[in-house]
Amino acid sequence: MQAFFKEYDWNALSLAQQFVLVGGLVSLVATIIVGAFVTSLIEDAVTRNSGAATALYVDSVIAPLLPDMQNSAALSDSVKQALDETLGQGALGKRLMSFKLWRPDGTILYSNHKEQIGRKLPISDGIRAALNGKMVAEYENIDDVGSESERESGLPLLEVYNPVLQPWSGEVVAILEFYEIATDFQQSLNHARLQSWIAVVAFTMTFFAILSALVFRGSRMIDSQREALNKRIQELSELLTQNGELSAKLQRASQRTTALNERYLRRLGAELHDGPAQLVALAALKVDSEIISNPRTSRKIRDGEITSIKSSLDDAMQEIRTICSGLVLPQIEGADLREIIERALKAHMQRTGTSVRLSMSPTSPPLPLSAKICVFRFLQEAFNNGFRHGGGLGQYVVQTFDGHNVSITVGDSGPGFDPAQIKPSSLGLSGLRERVESLGGHFDLKTSNRGTVLRMSLNLHEMEPA
Repeated sequence: MQAFFKEYDWNALSLAQQFVLVGGLVSLVATIIVGAFVTSLIEDAVTRNSGAATALYVDSVIAPLLPDMQNSAALSDSVKQALDETLGQGALGKRLMSFKLWRPDGTILYSNHKEQIGRKLPISDGIRAALNGKMVAEYENIDDVGSESERESGLPLLEVYNPVLQPWSGEVVAILEFYEIATDFQQSLNHARLQSWIAVVAFTMTFFAILSALVFRGSRMIDSQREALNKRIQELSELLTQNGELSAKLQRASQRTTALNERYLRRLGAELHDGPAQLVALAALKVDSEIISNPRTSRKIRDGEITSIKSSLDDAMQEIRTICSGLVLPQIEGADLREIIERALKAHMQRTGTSVRLSMSPTSPPLPLSAKICVFRFLQEAFNNGFRHGGGLGQYVVQTFDGHNVSITVGDSGPGFDPAQIKPSSLGLSGLRERVESLGGHFDLKTSNRGTVLRMSLNLHEMEPA
């Protein structure tokens, strides 16, 4: 058994397999024990009934020949002759192999083996039980003193001890011991044994088969539930991991977004200070200059100064409009993806005078407003970078949709750049990455001396519906 458990991992077996192994072993042992017990009971019952029937028959034939055994210490020659004739002929002669008549003190009054008559032998258990008024029948258990010939015969024998009772008192006055040739009895007993074993084995196998079917059904249910539970636990574990990663990513994105907004405000303030503010300050100085305030200044000089002031103010207004055009979005809330791409492309081509190749998927999935803004800003920055660093050479846009993900790729054929040279304070590419990843998307940048490719991808199923 230990070798079995070493060779096979017991815990790796299913509950049904464990039940079959243990239950089969227990059922086998139970079958042997119950079968042996039932067979023993049947054998005892059959032996007792057969012995009782034979004893009754023998007693009915022999009893009339016997004298008053209470008053007779020995049998007369006539009685012995009658017994010899009765036991040597007819049905009894064929059925009985030997016959003895015992006195209660162990003396043999009669035997078909003449040399045993008159001998006094130890009282056996069978005789002792018969003296108590019980009929005793034993099959193939011949161990009494004086039964050597019976043991050596090799025939199946039924040994019977039957008490001889005094009719009017019921007192045991003698014991009949005889050995019946039990060939037919042996066949009947073997048949009964076989039937009992068949019944026990059939019942045990049927019971075990029904239990096994129930256990296998329960085991399959438990295995399926365990598999579903493990799958669910694995899914929950993956979701927890993803939630942790998203939470960390969101926290980092929030921190970077705050820093980017701060840098963006500083850049916007610097642009306003270095551009329109300087022009407005210059115009203000000219307004307060002596040329304007002095009444003796000629009209021609004053008109020239006023024209210069007006030019400074016009330049300041133009720069303010330029800055605002980069800040204010067009009306894209009601536009679909195709219209957003076309508007960003048209605005870039009008501003730079360059051409951009466009390729879009036939379907235009609905986008939430945050995704629309992200796509428009991505296109703005990608077009501007391609024009600023690559001269707008070979610029193109490719939009695809696979049913889940919207992907937009913007590339050019310019000389490329070294990403390591980008300053941490730069707001363009880092701002794009933060904007895309804050929506759960993916941002990718590839650049070489053969050109630059920017790609963004958004999973619409992970975003709020439009």
